Amino acid sequence: MKISMLASGSSGNVTYIETPKKKILVDAGLSGKKIEQLLQRINRNIADVDCIFVTHEHKDHIHGVGVLARKYGMDIYANEKTWTELDRLVGKIDVSQKHIFKMGTRMTLGDVDIISYGVSHDAIAPQFYAFEKDHKNFVMLTDTGYVSQYLRDALTNATAYLMESNHDVDLLRAGSYPWSTKQRILSDKGHLSNEDGALAVSDMLGYHTKQIYLGHLSKENNIKTLANETFSHVLKEKGHAVNHDFVIRDTDPDEPTTLFTL
Repeated sequence: MKISMLASGSSGNVTYIETPKKKILVDAGLSGKKIEQLLQRINRNIADVDCIFVTHEHKDHIHGVGVLARKYGMDIYANEKTWTELDRLVGKIDVSQKHIFKMGTRMTLGDVDIISYGVSHDAIAPQFYAFEKDHKNFVMLTDTGYVSQYLRDALTNATAYLMESNHDVDLLRAGSYPWSTKQRILSDKGHLSNEDGALAVSDMLGYHTKQIYLGHLSKENNIKTLANETFSHVLKEKGHAVNHDFVIRDTDPDEPTTLFTL
């Protein structure tokens, strides 16, 4: 299984996952043209992508879904409630391309197993995904205000994580956002701060874990170095061997991560 976070941030989110039999996008939160360009940066062709798994209906996750579905015939997977929103937001998609992936279930697609799980965010039915192949797995967990104990237990010991590190609380509080927006972000249906993301993943790490990618950073309320330093500090305080047992890596809203193999 090969993976690249093509874009991660408040302006748009797209992740590429490849196995010998399937090529998958999780979300398409940028224009179709921009996603095509990002794929080219990792030497991949958008025409080869089989499907898109949608996490929720916010624009930074679905902006290019309709265009890509219509232009390339991609299959689109989302849960039933999310589809009620997608139908009015992404334009017409042929019924043969629309698939329901029930929250809290597992499916096999070609040579990869995919697990769906609900998160706490201000969308109609937000769900994220874990991908498993050959006893290795990649867990995606962003766009959530908190991580339940159930998820901490269920998603433990993954080979790699994409973990939310949306904001630094002090930067957010001192920033220019309206107070109502700040309250939303800080709420249980908002986004994880650097510290809260680190505390959540500290309960999930296991001996299989090799990489943690910090995702969905806010351009206005975070800094890559600050997010990385906060994660490192918290995980070291919790007794984890940062840069020995695993590494912490950045994502970017405009640059794809290097395609890595699990």
